[in-house]
Amino acid sequence: MKDGFYNIIKGKFLVSDDALKNWRFIIFLSLLALVMIASSHNADKKVHRISKLNSEVKELKSEYVDVRMILMQSRMESKIIAAMENRGLQPSINPPKRIRIIEKEE
Repeated sequence: MKDGFYNIIKGKFLVSDDALKNWRFIIFLSLLALVMIASSHNADKKVHRISKLNSEVKELKSEYVDVRMILMQSRMESKIIAAMENRGLQPSINPPKRIRIIEKEE
């Protein structure tokens, strides 16, 4: 067992007669490690992109609420009356009348 350990330390398994299968295995493990590293980086990129998009969604929701509040305030009757008084228009004192058109059948 001691000799086997020293052979591994010295790297004799890489230059022995059956070293070709050892090299194949080492290259296979290296390729698997590269694939794992690449997939890990890809996953990290996706996590960062999701985080960025979530913060953007929160910002857009906040902007939507602000714009909706401004719109609701600008549609209030008192705001419209104040804006039209600057242009010289005033609300009517008389309520509107409904006009009915009745068609006669011939």
